[in-house]
Amino acid sequence: MANYKAIPQGYMTVGEVAKKMGVTVRALQYYDREGLFCPSAVSEGGRRLYTDKDIIKLHQILSLKSLGFSIDEIKNRLTSIDTPDEVAAALTEQSKAIQAQIETLTQSLRDIETLKTEVLKMQSVDFKKYADIIVNLQMRNDNYWLIKYFDDNTLDYLRGRFDKESGLAFISKFNALRDKAVQYSDAGVAPESVQGQEFAKEFWQLITEFTDGDMSMLPQLMKMGEINTDNTDWQQKQEKLNAFLGPALEIYFNNLGMNPFEVKNG
Repeated sequence: MANYKAIPQGYMTVGEVAKKMGVTVRALQYYDREGLFCPSAVSEGGRRLYTDKDIIKLHQILSLKSLGFSIDEIKNRLTSIDTPDEVAAALTEQSKAIQAQIETLTQSLRDIETLKTEVLKMQSVDFKKYADIIVNLQMRNDNYWLIKYFDDNTLDYLRGRFDKESGLAFISKFNALRDKAVQYSDAGVAPESVQGQEFAKEFWQLITEFTDGDMSMLPQLMKMGEINTDNTDWQQKQEKLNAFLGPALEIYFNNLGMNPFEVKNG
């Protein structure tokens, strides 16, 4: 590091840098102590001196800091800026980080607006359901809005039964089977056909996976299939699923000689 008696042309003091970049002197001193933003030179009197190149580096630091990166993370992301290609590469990385943050914030904004809509539709204060909706939005579960129709016992069961990974896997299976039912319905596949009965078997296995053998959950599941909603796409698919699944399951259970919906008297 160079040492000068006076401040040579092209160098700036820490105060000048702070003013130019809109930060405090204390912040720059902190970055110096952390080895993140050190001066290019020091005057004979001990004043830290910086160049325009340092300004570019500080811009990198401040941009990354505004994105929430820690000091150690910023250190790992800073790159050499000695050539035009290196400067361009550094700016490209900076641009990517900012774009990623923009996308994250944009999604967060959409989630907030979606939650607000659900809160107004519920017309009640239920923080547990609010939290469940937020979790499902973060999971990118398009059926998040169904949560407001579940009762407290069902929601408590779901929280204990599924974690994020298993929940997403179950949703994926359900959507795939529902789409298959729509396809069969449109193609005129008969519920009593081999395809229809294989479908009934698959769907019943999904239900038993959901309930984990607790048949007391069935009435609530039946109610969920009869929801009237303003979600046209879901409503249309659900109606086709119900129309195909009902007869298919009835035949499936008759062939097995069982009726899981039958209430047994003690």
